[in-house]
Amino acid sequence: MTSHAELEKRAHEDEKLYDAFGKALEAEHAGEFVAIARDGRLILDSDQVRALERAVADFGSGNFAFRKVGYRALGRWRTRLGH
Repeated sequence: MTSHAELEKRAHEDEKLYDAFGKALEAEHAGEFVAIARDGRLILDSDQVRALERAVADFGSGNFAFRKVGYRALGRWRTRLGH
């Protein structure tokens, strides 16, 4: 089980990834979904489920930040696809 401290650390890392790689997308891709790998690779898609499925396939579960471009993250959620 993941501890509260680990979840907080992960949320902070995800926010840093979005600031570094996602903010630049806001002018042209607001409202789309972005998955940002730890190494900066991006997946953009207008469909949330498709973007998430591609991110899990390409980056591996838990290895990316996931946000709607131009929107602030409200809370935290986790999903496990295919299980």
